[in-house]
Amino acid sequence: MSSSNSNKHLTLQERSIIETGIRNRSSKKAIADTLGKDKSTIGKEILSHRQLTKKCNLPLECAVYKTCKHGRNCTSSCPDFVPFYCKYRDRSPGACNGCPDTKSCHFNHFMYKPDLAQKEYEDSLSTSREGINISEDELIRIGNIIAPLIKQGQSPYVICQNHPEINISPKTIYKYIEDGTFRNAGIDVIGLDLRRFAGRKPSKRKDKNVYKQRQDRKHLNGRLYKDYISYIEENPNANVVEMDTVYNNITTGPFMQTFKFKSYSFMVIIYHETKTAQDMYEGILLLESILGEELFNKEVEIIITDRGSEFTMADAIEVRPDGTRRTRLFYCDPMSSHQKGSLENNHEEIRYICPKETDLYALGLTDQSKANLISSHINSFPKENLKGKSPFRYLEFMNPELANRFREFGIIEIEPDKVILRPYLLK
Repeated sequence: MSSSNSNKHLTLQERSIIETGIRNRSSKKAIADTLGKDKSTIGKEILSHRQLTKKCNLPLECAVYKTCKHGRNCTSSCPDFVPFYCKYRDRSPGACNGCPDTKSCHFNHFMYKPDLAQKEYEDSLSTSREGINISEDELIRIGNIIAPLIKQGQSPYVICQNHPEINISPKTIYKYIEDGTFRNAGIDVIGLDLRRFAGRKPSKRKDKNVYKQRQDRKHLNGRLYKDYISYIEENPNANVVEMDTVYNNITTGPFMQTFKFKSYSFMVIIYHETKTAQDMYEGILLLESILGEELFNKEVEIIITDRGSEFTMADAIEVRPDGTRRTRLFYCDPMSSHQKGSLENNHEEIRYICPKETDLYALGLTDQSKANLISSHINSFPKENLKGKSPFRYLEFMNPELANRFREFGIIEIEPDKVILRPYLLK
């Protein structure tokens, strides 16, 4: 193909050619030369859109696992640890299509599928244009500069000429004023303040009433709900923990990070005063410290959650600083809370104690001890799916060690007649 194609987006036909090249074990450069692209483009395309079709069941991909003398309890500090490396999967071409060893290979398998790659590309092209490509702090800084000047009758063009520190175009300023972006960020400027507003054709974009910055969705790669289903099919006995957050006021908090151990119908609440990705990551670290690394590895093999912005630190959640795997994180489909329905049922019980539209601080939810109190009472409530047993009783029977770890943390069993699922519990 002509080199004039080098700056154009890949088509489905070209992605099919890439798949054929991988299957024939052609190098990235050979595929790139065929398509008239740079080899880095082909490398990024394969790496971004290859699908994890089989996960290694070992904690780490160790090349000498067959002769392991340590019970295959892999850590990067093991003196015999040798990282597994496959030149076809990890270097060129970068995927396992056409590999004759896929049936016998026990390591991660990555397949490049042109139709799925095309769909992911089209989805990312669409979502990358949603929202606005500017931080809220930067938006407020620019708004504070232009608002008084526009009210003085100056046009966005003149303002941009006199203020080079404004790094957006006059057209973008018009758009942010007309669609309410500045107003939603707290800047007092509206379309009527524009000197030539009546003569401009209004933008067809509707006021979304909220500030929305574009989101990076790379953390979703290989962690979608379909990937979760595939993993469960291959590992039907894997222990799954559902995770979410519950709150009433997104601005002031407090926030409850909830974990539901599906195998035992047992829920744990971690208290937060803010709801950032770092907070949720630290909540998982706290849960790991409660259980201990070995028990955490066993009982929290999988975490499934929604696509909230607070759960975006997927790499840090999955892998410890020493390179060992902590857990596997997957995300539900958009608007599909039923995909973690067991935890959603517990949220209804939380709402008996913490009703919506109430000030949770005033109600008494002020620290971790109050979160433990909620967990204690909900976990002491008999469940029909446990044949009349409470989650605490069931956990103690099935896994006394895990029950004891939670008891040491402050989640205790409440006598049946003393269980309270009303707001006055926190007083």
